[in-house]
Amino acid sequence: MTTQTFGVIGAGQMGNGITQVAAMSGLDVIMNDISEEFVQRGLAAITKNLDRMVAKGKLADDERIAVLGRIKTSVDLKDMAVADFVVEAATEREDLKFKIFADLDDICSPGVMLASNTSSIPIGRIAAQTGRPEKVIGMHFMNPVPIMKLVEIIRGMATSDDTFQTTWDLSVKFGKTPAVANDFPGFIANRILMPMINEAVYCLYHGVGKSEDIDTVMKLGMNHPMGPLALADLIGLDTCLAIMETLYNGFNDSKYRPCPLLKKYVEAGWLGRKTGKGFYEYT
Repeated sequence: MTTQTFGVIGAGQMGNGITQVAAMSGLDVIMNDISEEFVQRGLAAITKNLDRMVAKGKLADDERIAVLGRIKTSVDLKDMAVADFVVEAATEREDLKFKIFADLDDICSPGVMLASNTSSIPIGRIAAQTGRPEKVIGMHFMNPVPIMKLVEIIRGMATSDDTFQTTWDLSVKFGKTPAVANDFPGFIANRILMPMINEAVYCLYHGVGKSEDIDTVMKLGMNHPMGPLALADLIGLDTCLAIMETLYNGFNDSKYRPCPLLKKYVEAGWLGRKTGKGFYEYT
């Protein structure tokens, strides 16, 4: 099936980023979320990004207008009935993703492929919520989506070769470099990244160093562009905790135990940049 209309579930920082790169590649995009406020906020973020590109001379103004013209917003999941390929980029909650995929299975045509941008939940478990497991795949974009080049593609046990190839081709069309991971909790990216972030939180928890010093060591000593605690704030501490819990429960291994300080921050509503406070404060 040729993909011309691309569906995105979720208008947050991942969803609106995926929407932007898909629209910039020439596809018509339906960006869906649960409220008009959320979709308009996502559209505003896309508009701001495109305006910045125009100001820097990286995008012509007529192309900016064309990209925005290819984006349709939606607050009704049934609008995905006309999509040729759908990516779910909702909150990293298993129950929520299961419900979305079960609903999409009823709404979308039988040939439509369903992808998840999940950071850690095994694709086979998501696929099992549908009657089309061979057409379900992981398509894990990195944040911020318009800038980061990687798409991690995860095949479930039942994922067909056709679904895999279509997802690979779309990733390349979006200007990304795909990498393939097998279907384990956390896949490759977050199985490596999140324990590092979690260990950085343990260093803060145990008083080994302050946030600034921990991040400076990793930036200047290991040549990371961003320290792990600042990166956690960018990702969202609630998302980091959800991924660590998926790893911990999935492997039943104490090395993945979430740091108690991470849990405390999430319980306090200190989720990072999106709330203005995490390991750092943001204005």
